Amino acid sequence: MDNGASSYRRYLSGDDSALSDIVRDYQSGLTLYLNGFVNNIYLAEELMEDTFFKLITKKPRFSEKYSFKTWLYTIGRNVAIDYIRCASRHKAVSYEQLSDALCDEYDLERSYIVSEEKVAVHRAIKRLSPDYHQVLWLSFFEGMTNKEAAKIMKKTPGQIKNLIYRAKNALKNELEKEDFVYEGL
Repeated sequence: MDNGASSYRRYLSGDDSALSDIVRDYQSGLTLYLNGFVNNIYLAEELMEDTFFKLITKKPRFSEKYSFKTWLYTIGRNVAIDYIRCASRHKAVSYEQLSDALCDEYDLERSYIVSEEKVAVHRAIKRLSPDYHQVLWLSFFEGMTNKEAAKIMKKTPGQIKNLIYRAKNALKNELEKEDFVYEGL
């Protein structure tokens, strides 16, 4: 995989199939990342679609300063924040809709996170504060550098380093509450 940059350049040059490559490579990870903002897998999927829609309609300029993934996730983050700002009221959801949403979210998580250890860690991360959740997700599940995570989260690399340290300690405490020891922390 070329990290999406050459596919995006191909798309801008008129190759519509390149957009399919970008969507295929990034849709699952982006959806789960956006789900950390809205805690609704259906809404996260819509925000993911809105992110790709921005690529189609606005064709923003991509700078090689950061990786394509970092740039795309930054656009997704901004889409999610815009949605949260504009959401003025909460809609009631039936039990069946909630059950279906939770079932679908679990299936998507399960396909993206393969091992049992990662599933337990993933669930513990969801119980952390939003900043801790976001920095751990970007750093460990998405494999981003501190510089890339800093760009997305609008923080300095030093702040990200400290945030990762505090987030890992908080995660370790969460896992210990369940008598689970993860060797990677």
